[in-house]
Amino acid sequence: MANSIEVNEQELPTSAKISTLNCIDLSNPDIQSSVSLLKQACLDSGFFHLINHGIDEEFMDEVFEQSKRFFDLPMKEKMKLLRNEKHRGYTPVFDEHLDPVNQIHGDYKEGYYIGIEVPDDDPDANKPFYGPNVWPPSDILPAWRETMERYHRKALDVARAVASLIALALDLDGDFFDPPEMLGKSLATLRLLHYEGRTSEPAKGIFGAGAHSDFGLITLLATDSILGLQICKDKDAEPQDWEYVAPLKGAFIVNLGDMLERWSNGIFRSTLHRVLCHGQERYSIAYFVEPGHDCIVECLPTCQSTENPPKFPPIKCESYMLQRYKDTHADRNSYK
Repeated sequence: MANSIEVNEQELPTSAKISTLNCIDLSNPDIQSSVSLLKQACLDSGFFHLINHGIDEEFMDEVFEQSKRFFDLPMKEKMKLLRNEKHRGYTPVFDEHLDPVNQIHGDYKEGYYIGIEVPDDDPDANKPFYGPNVWPPSDILPAWRETMERYHRKALDVARAVASLIALALDLDGDFFDPPEMLGKSLATLRLLHYEGRTSEPAKGIFGAGAHSDFGLITLLATDSILGLQICKDKDAEPQDWEYVAPLKGAFIVNLGDMLERWSNGIFRSTLHRVLCHGQERYSIAYFVEPGHDCIVECLPTCQSTENPPKFPPIKCESYMLQRYKDTHADRNSYK
């Protein structure tokens, strides 16, 4: 699998910085070396590249092509698949408002949520983040559902492998995150994203995606070759220093979420990030990995001491996720 940085020629500010991230090879037989590299990344920026993860580039290209086919549909067809109360389906431009302090409207992106498929008659189907997905009709997008379900399964396998390395980096057993209440019955969500070609203007509150940190355990991000993702390693700095993360062909960009920061007592970083667009369309595929509904996220024993007591109170995953979605998404009734 290729591991060379590939950046499209774009009109970028002359002051633009490109971040240097550690690259974790998931096929490396030297587990301790991978754990050390990952731990360094988690302490430094909370972001790293992941290569040789087992999802081949040909299939990734197919997922991107199917994603583009959906976003190319007429708006009338996409709105028939509008996000439901379980956060499955289509999200129009401005549906998400990740940085209300600095954004004038909302994110200049459209998306599509696909969660764990749970049939209506399953006992878990009444839980907030479980249930059937919303799927485009097969006569309009043949093989679309099959492609996305296959990708969902493969990405979850990758996420579990990464979670094992993270557990080892936190001096836990490698299977720490495997139980049903964690990744055994996770809330993993696939989200297809399309950024329109409008040029972002931070000074005017116009962003592809506003500054935010992710909610859960980790995020696996696949992106096209268009530069846009930025990270801010120190969110409290004035002024904030933003660096671009360059796409790496065939690799995931992995970042840590807020729940892992809470679990690790702030030792591992859930880093602020945003997307700026530069007059070109951009596609990415995010895979958000959260533990199960009933998981209680509280400070790990290996991350606390008398000198370093827990900084965050315990939280139930379901309650935390519901609040974060409510804080960042438009009221569905506003579309009526």
